[in-house]
Amino acid sequence: MQLDDLYRRVIMDHYQRPRNRGRIENEALTVDLNNPTCGDRISLQMKLQNGKIEEAKFEGDGCSISMASASMMTETVKGLKVKQALQLVDLFSDMMQGSEVDLEQFPLEDIEALMGVAKFPARIKCATLAWKAMEKGLKNEYKEGL
Repeated sequence: MQLDDLYRRVIMDHYQRPRNRGRIENEALTVDLNNPTCGDRISLQMKLQNGKIEEAKFEGDGCSISMASASMMTETVKGLKVKQALQLVDLFSDMMQGSEVDLEQFPLEDIEALMGVAKFPARIKCATLAWKAMEKGLKNEYKEGL
């Protein structure tokens, strides 16, 4: 099996069986974003406690790349400190721009499957939608303390 096939399978697995899809029952930081060029939309919820992301869930509609990326992102950031999560946003953004990145920095290996998106500029916004939602929410919540 070729690497591209494996990556496609990983993306489709997260799309068809998304992790952390749903809503957080109690009070949570909620960020709604959409990509008007393609119609992808996400509602990201995070439960923050003591400067850490205790829980992350999402709802939304969109292409396989945006929904798989949201699934991967929520898996990746649970348990991380806010500062660590924001560093991963920058790393992911660099990867989407085609830069060489140290994939060992991502706690979830599945994220590597999204590397190929960089070859398709029109799809980068799809892959980064959930990450941008997280970044926006965390930066708004922690304006002073980062």
